Amino acid sequence: MAKMWIRLKKTLLVRHINRLEYRVQFNESYLPIIKERLDQRTEKKLKRLKQKHQRLLLPLELATLDDDAYQEVMTADQIKRLEDAYAWKKRAVRQSHARAVKRNPDDEKKADVKRDARLKQLEEALDNKKQTLLDKHQRHLEQAVIEANRAAYEAKKAELTAQYQQLQTRLETQDEDRFKRISEKRLKKIEPLNELLETKRAQLLKVLAEDPDTEQRLDKLDEKDVLGIENLTMKFGGLKAVDDLTFNVREGEIFGLIGPNGAGKTTVFNCITQFHRPNAGNMYYRNVNREVVSLNAFKVHDVIKQGIVRTFQNVELIWELSILDNMLVGAHSLYNAGFFTQLLHLNKLKREEAVIHAKAIKILTDLDLIMYKDHHPIGLPYGVLKRIELARTLMTQPNLIILDEPAAGLNDLETRALAETLRKIREEYACTIFLVEHDMQLVMEVCDTICAINFGKKLAIGTPRQIKSNKLVQEAYLGGE
Repeated sequence: MAKMWIRLKKTLLVRHINRLEYRVQFNESYLPIIKERLDQRTEKKLKRLKQKHQRLLLPLELATLDDDAYQEVMTADQIKRLEDAYAWKKRAVRQSHARAVKRNPDDEKKADVKRDARLKQLEEALDNKKQTLLDKHQRHLEQAVIEANRAAYEAKKAELTAQYQQLQTRLETQDEDRFKRISEKRLKKIEPLNELLETKRAQLLKVLAEDPDTEQRLDKLDEKDVLGIENLTMKFGGLKAVDDLTFNVREGEIFGLIGPNGAGKTTVFNCITQFHRPNAGNMYYRNVNREVVSLNAFKVHDVIKQGIVRTFQNVELIWELSILDNMLVGAHSLYNAGFFTQLLHLNKLKREEAVIHAKAIKILTDLDLIMYKDHHPIGLPYGVLKRIELARTLMTQPNLIILDEPAAGLNDLETRALAETLRKIREEYACTIFLVEHDMQLVMEVCDTICAINFGKKLAIGTPRQIKSNKLVQEAYLGGE
């Protein structure tokens, strides 16, 4: 009974901590969005004023031109449209001539005369219409009048420029004052939330200390480990896909799992994410709350809440949606708005969507994928699709990213781009990366630690140099003597 009470208290505290963390992150993330919206509103007002000033200045600017320049400016667009229209008419005449010659080759000279006459008529008609336009916009202004108009134009321009700058300064000052008030208001909300969060975390540590299973789980992982696999065994009928496998993944590293086809690599991933329930062994993980938990106790849909995300061997994007929408779908577990909030599309949901949208844009920008945000996956290069799928994993604020053959199907250039992306994610997003890969060049280049397996058994574990020189690994890949 006492054990059940401890677990209940732990569950309630974890939920409360998660809600508090969400509120703190939301308030912090929403401030840049408010600033951006204020800037957009100011920019929109200034743009409208600028367009109004341009309309006011246009007649004055035209009055400063000499007669030839005025005539050219006023007729250039209309003459261009006329020339385009008559170009199509001339083309129709030439096509009609070609068909007539094809029907009656003997009458080619007669057809040529008819074509030339028709083209001449069209050219004369075009010249007449051009001249009509030029005559319509012909004027005779003395140089003194033009100079006076130019002085009036410059004076009006200076007046409107001063008016524009005055409005710009006033709007920017208003926006700064408003943003300052909003920031102070939200920071006042964040401070007590942080204090309460620290209190709840302290209570959680106290409850965990009372849990008899906590000390046992803590012994399974060192302070620097994020994942521990202990005696993992997975059978499919009489076949042992994973056989008594044990290794640890350190926090903040890129860990590689290698082996020949059928060695059991993907099965290990499926056991970690609970797609398969292992027959024996334990998997311990240090989650986002720094609590060591046993992954065997979780369901598939609960693993992501612990901070674990994964990709699959095939690209699993939604082809009917844009890249940006695919990113937003990846953040479905982050939404905190309730049923009625979403049903009525209240302001709480709109603010939440704005925060997640801004996060997706930031991730795409950081990984040099922002140019594809409005594209659909169909037609994009395979290497880009792989990087987009990797970017989508970051939407859930993961602690551990599991990648199943991310370089499969990529050429050398795309593989190098993927390697750079993996390093950037590890450094900028403070994630541990656990990958299965057959591309040994990529594995040796990016991984800090490598574990080699064959027929589900561990062959060796160590640095890339140690694995490269290990005889058991060489035999597994190249065969024995």
